[in-house]
Amino acid sequence: MTANYYAPHGGHPGQDQLLTDRAIFTEAYAVIPKGTLRDITTSFLPFWEGTRLWVISRPLSGFAETFSQYIMEVQPGGGSGRPETDPEAQGVLFVVEGAASLTVAGETHDLTPGGYAYLPPSSDWQLYNRGDAPLRFHWIRKAYEAVEGLDRPDVLILNENDIAPTVMPDTEGKWATTRFVDPSDLRHDMHVTVVTFEPGAVIPFLETHVMEHGLYVLEGKAVYRLNNDWVEVEAGDYMWLRAFCPQACYAGGPGKFRYLLYKDVNRHMSLRPAHATLSRGARLRQAAE
Repeated sequence: MTANYYAPHGGHPGQDQLLTDRAIFTEAYAVIPKGTLRDITTSFLPFWEGTRLWVISRPLSGFAETFSQYIMEVQPGGGSGRPETDPEAQGVLFVVEGAASLTVAGETHDLTPGGYAYLPPSSDWQLYNRGDAPLRFHWIRKAYEAVEGLDRPDVLILNENDIAPTVMPDTEGKWATTRFVDPSDLRHDMHVTVVTFEPGAVIPFLETHVMEHGLYVLEGKAVYRLNNDWVEVEAGDYMWLRAFCPQACYAGGPGKFRYLLYKDVNRHMSLRPAHATLSRGARLRQAAE
């Protein structure tokens, strides 16, 4: 059965709409509700045609530290032959609406809703919308943390609907995770998964861990515990959780509660200031500016 995925369409609220919404920005977490994803909050990128995007995470003091996340909207005929301008950036694409024609190393793939692509750093890839309807997809980017003795990961082209979810122990199947990458594959320094809660399911303790999170609600609604607060979220909302931010969840129904989840994994914690851990390439670029 094909899953449902919420995708923003923009637009602009009328003058009669209340200003009050659920947007929250704190040092420990942020909530960007779907009502903020309007035409006026879109951005554009070099070398992308017929495309706009919503930036919902970016590296920033007091905000996301390890990744950026975009919701891309590509009109029919739009796309890019030079989508990524940073050779050290790896990327994950996840399609929520429409169809993407993705070419990687000369091989073309059609990505439909639920389609996932992992693109290692310096991948030769292009993406276009060859269809008649707008294409909307998430693009998660992270500077790859190379480790001597470990190869870089391979390109992956998958679809959520073809993967059996992994059920969390002792949950009677009410809490499951769809994994696109083998957790034991240490070449990967980030995981992007789809988490599913059946109505009534819970995260039964306050998770408090080193992984930073980005959570985009694909379907349903729930109440989420973020640090000291309980916050209601629904399809189209986005949450950013800083490392060690306490978190829990209660999915009250009536349907499934599902989200796209980012986390950083499988690397030592840096013991030096951020500027000291820049790669040689990044230092050279910085010195040239």
